[in-house]
Amino acid sequence: MSTLLLDDGHTALLTDGFFSRPGLLRVRFGKVRPNRARITAALHRAGVRRLDAVFVVHSHYDHALDAPEVAAATGARLIGSASTRNIARGHDFPDERFQLAVTGEPLTIGGFEVTPLPARHSPGDLAPGRIDRPLSPPARATDYRTGDCYTLHVRHRGRELIIHASAHSLPDVLDGYRAETVYLGIGALGKQDEDFRNSYWNRLVTRTGARRVVPIHWDDFTRPLDVPLRPFPAFFDDFTTTMEFLTRQAEREGIALALPVLGQRAAPWPAPHH
Repeated sequence: MSTLLLDDGHTALLTDGFFSRPGLLRVRFGKVRPNRARITAALHRAGVRRLDAVFVVHSHYDHALDAPEVAAATGARLIGSASTRNIARGHDFPDERFQLAVTGEPLTIGGFEVTPLPARHSPGDLAPGRIDRPLSPPARATDYRTGDCYTLHVRHRGRELIIHASAHSLPDVLDGYRAETVYLGIGALGKQDEDFRNSYWNRLVTRTGARRVVPIHWDDFTRPLDVPLRPFPAFFDDFTTTMEFLTRQAEREGIALALPVLGQRAAPWPAPHH
């Protein structure tokens, strides 16, 4: 799950907003479409009525499928790549409420300053490429091509965090950016070698000065949200290896590490030192 809500009581920003979570057979052999009942139920459980923005971090179905529906239902502007814009156009989402993300250019969303930075999808991308024309549901999951990937650097009242959904990294992209907390995508990380994992951790956590890591995008997103989250089966990923690696690194560097709890609101930053 890469859907995160940032809400300071005045402004609310959501990443992705993927709630439909169609089942594995439909994803592999059929076509997918937003499930409005699941979207409505998820927003209700989270107490979300209005959003200022929905930011799609890349255009695969498990990030972008529901985003236009969520933005339409909550009055939000939709932000993302040109591929995401074509998904929005396939939903007849108004162009004037879509904002194209430009890497390196900060966006002011209420009290939040959000800077999209270039990112790379995790190894084994099953739907690479771009979406070059409006995409209307129902469509095959693989029609939702990656488009541009983003890491989001967020500032709010002098504090900083990073949202990074895909377990891959580009060298030097985050140089000069700091973060107290990193929401770290770990999907497929357990299938990579130790050098890959070390490099990933170093770029996203050590070099940003983070003191807290929250693993995201680790659960089996073909299961609905009204059942407990669980990792993908070992055939698809090795969650145990990933968590053992993260635990070792966190203990070595004195970093707090905890999986998020679905639907539970929590302060995004560590408590300040006194």
